[in-house]
Amino acid sequence: MGGALHNYVTTFVEGVERELSALSGAHHRQECTIEACDLVSAILASDGRLTTSELEAWLDDIGPRLEPPVSVGPQQLRSSDLITGKDGWLDTPSTLFDLLVKADARDGGRRANTYYDLAVKLAHASAALDLVPSPDEIDAIDGFRTMLLHTMDVAGIARPGRPTMSAGRAPLPESPPESPPEHEMPAERPVEEILAELDDLVGLDRVKTEVRRLTSLLRVQKLRAEYDLPVIETSRHLVFVGNPGTGKTTVARLLSQLYRSLGVVTEGHLVETDRADLVAGFVGQTAIKTQAVLTSALGGTLLIDEAYSLARGGENDFGREAIDTLVKFMEDHRDDLAVVVAGYPNEMQQLIDANPGLESRFARTLEFPDYTTEELVAIFELISDKQQYHLAKAARARLHDVVENEPRGRGFGNARFVRNVFEQAVSMQAVRLGDVSAPSREQLTTLETADIEPV
Repeated sequence: MGGALHNYVTTFVEGVERELSALSGAHHRQECTIEACDLVSAILASDGRLTTSELEAWLDDIGPRLEPPVSVGPQQLRSSDLITGKDGWLDTPSTLFDLLVKADARDGGRRANTYYDLAVKLAHASAALDLVPSPDEIDAIDGFRTMLLHTMDVAGIARPGRPTMSAGRAPLPESPPESPPEHEMPAERPVEEILAELDDLVGLDRVKTEVRRLTSLLRVQKLRAEYDLPVIETSRHLVFVGNPGTGKTTVARLLSQLYRSLGVVTEGHLVETDRADLVAGFVGQTAIKTQAVLTSALGGTLLIDEAYSLARGGENDFGREAIDTLVKFMEDHRDDLAVVVAGYPNEMQQLIDANPGLESRFARTLEFPDYTTEELVAIFELISDKQQYHLAKAARARLHDVVENEPRGRGFGNARFVRNVFEQAVSMQAVRLGDVSAPSREQLTTLETADIEPV
């Protein structure tokens, strides 16, 4: 019957062997079994400790498959070199994965995607052997995933969640889609497709890492629940801190879809709100108003922008009533609601300190830094590509100067600023071409230096 890893090891071995055998016409079961052994061992060894549950699972679901079979006790396995020292295996592509990648590069296949999907599932199942996976194990999974994706990128083949590439070139990442209208249900998508969209966002490296780590942790806990193992509740409520235009809403939208695909919430929609939607001007009305907004977010994610404003105005301010209502609602509906509060760093800490219940519920803070000049230029180009415009070479240099010289004070709009520059550039191009009787397609789609001006 096997233990907790049995199905995942079996699926990995059979799936990868199927892809390899189709290429070579030979059987590769033993090589794939060793691959599964190395992967599981590397995840277990990544945190420098081997628990009894991990050792027993390895002996149940790995040891009997090897040639010759490994039949020892947990203590003997712990002192052997079968697991310890394997964590470095995750750092470089294996021979089997490399073979699949090269085959895909030749004919545009998706064999490496199959390997990736099965390997990531097996890695999460390995981390799920303990009640609480260690941070090192979660980091190891993220590093392994990143290494696999980078290998595919270098080879010019499609990542999971992305369309097949042509002519050996990766498609340009699309501009982040606009947030769906309130209450609109997005179609449920595979986790890897959503993570691919997250990876395509400009900058935000640390934010992406934290979202991937949270995703891995939730996947591990889901696997434990499927095996009727004890599960430590993982808070899905987050604090986003950063200036305007740094991608907080875009990430919140993707997070809401991840939560749905992971089964954390039932619907997956995002409701955006702020103080004006939550706080009323008369006694007794704020709780009703706040309750209505919270109810509309049930089954999805609620994003409260400039949430710190709820804690301003002193003890008699109605914002405190909104906070109290929020805390109670989060407790009453803890299984089907995610809340993200966003705003400036210092003020957000004041909000968390305003109610003892908030600190325990918002266990994670994601910091959204201001974009660099190069990142803002890249965002401008994503926006213009989506609208079928492109920058002349000199215009790009001009844009770089305009962005670089813009004061980066507290109110700097980041991506919103470059969107305004783009919209202004389109207007100025229209004026410039006003006297051209029959402008060419090239003229209509090219933004020149004269079109790029400070807003």
